[in-house]
Amino acid sequence: MQQTVERALSRIEQWQPGTSLESWMFRIARNIQIDAVRARQVRGIVVDLDDVADGLSEDGVRLVETRSELAAVRRAMAALPLDQQELIAVVIIDGQSYKDAAEILGIPIGTVMSRLARARRAIEASLRRGEEALQ
Repeated sequence: MQQTVERALSRIEQWQPGTSLESWMFRIARNIQIDAVRARQVRGIVVDLDDVADGLSEDGVRLVETRSELAAVRRAMAALPLDQQELIAVVIIDGQSYKDAAEILGIPIGTVMSRLARARRAIEASLRRGEEALQ
């Protein structure tokens, strides 16, 4: 969020008055996220040592199970097409309404609903396959 605000303020002259500020900011945030994904693919994942230290005091089994489930969800989300990942981020993570998501992304509300439905089914199927593989 901070990077988005910083980038928007440093490039405020690029925003066109009369257009949706929220959509412009979302595009900036999306571009920052795409850059971060590309950087992770090149550099790998960075782990904060404080997070690791905090995790050592927790119940080991529960910690492993939680991390395993989180990793499975991350893999399932990463396998989604970018347009579905964006909708998951806007609606489920950011909490925007379908109407607002449609406006932010510049797509019809029906497209929002169908893409989210496909994304949810794909994530659920991926998680189900992962559970079946463990049994």
